[in-house]
Amino acid sequence: MSKFDAVFVGLTILDIAGRPVQAIPQGGNVTFIEQIRLNPAGTAAGANINAAKLGIRTAAVACLGDDEKGDLIQSSYRRLGIDLSLLQFSPQRETSATILPIRPNGERPALHYRGASDDLFVSKAQFDAVLDCRYLHHGGSGLLAAMDGGQSALLLAAAKARGIVTSFDLIAPGPDTLALLRPLLPYVDWFMPSLEEAAAISGLSDPEAIAAFFFDLGAGNCIFKDGERGSWLFQSGQPGQRIPAWQVVVQDTTGCGDGYCGGFIAALVRGLEPAAACRVASAVAALVATGLGSDAGVVDWDHTEAFMAETPLLG
Repeated sequence: MSKFDAVFVGLTILDIAGRPVQAIPQGGNVTFIEQIRLNPAGTAAGANINAAKLGIRTAAVACLGDDEKGDLIQSSYRRLGIDLSLLQFSPQRETSATILPIRPNGERPALHYRGASDDLFVSKAQFDAVLDCRYLHHGGSGLLAAMDGGQSALLLAAAKARGIVTSFDLIAPGPDTLALLRPLLPYVDWFMPSLEEAAAISGLSDPEAIAAFFFDLGAGNCIFKDGERGSWLFQSGQPGQRIPAWQVVVQDTTGCGDGYCGGFIAALVRGLEPAAACRVASAVAALVATGLGSDAGVVDWDHTEAFMAETPLLG
């Protein structure tokens, strides 16, 4: 039996979020807001904390600084039962962090410090420990300088060779993102970007055409997250499915996509089929949107099921 149900590798930051922020005060003036929250976030951490809340055994593979921000992330992980034994610590960089002044409509402009995540490096000697799992989620390529040199592809290839189910998400795609993806996607069972990101990378607009683009690059299956419009599920050789979103009052969209990934993986671990897992994932994303931070609104598996039973879907 594997030590972990799922291991989450990659971008791990501390979010400092406040809401609602209509404008930054001029000069040294002060504006009072309703809430400020600090929590782990990022493409790996945001998925991990939500998966852990849903009751599966998880571990974090991340690089933190030896600082107060790293201490806060570790404290949060301990409370959630996330294994810390695979964490790394940078001797020269502080923990990656983001300041998020959340607008009244839930939008989230960001001020980001890249930090220690760029120093994360999983060596081949560490593969046995990291891959003692059933599912491996990799997130944040493009903001993981040391791993982006080819080590992410080696890790994913090793996972696939051991029969581990792999998933992959990214953040802030740019001109170099497609080149980063090419060696990775043949080892990815579930490619899970937002539809906006996938469209930008592929240069296409139709979800089915975008999925075909990434299938040609080797991805096993594609899920495109599309905000209030829900998400798209494309399994190789099957018709695409649109998964509707749940109707909630949005407070903050920070971490909704990461929460979706965590919910999807937790649902697969629990034995759900992909379409059903997408519905759970969509519910987790909706719950995250109801509060401030990357895991707001998510309590546990039973609470998520109750939410799905009681909440209407958007059209």
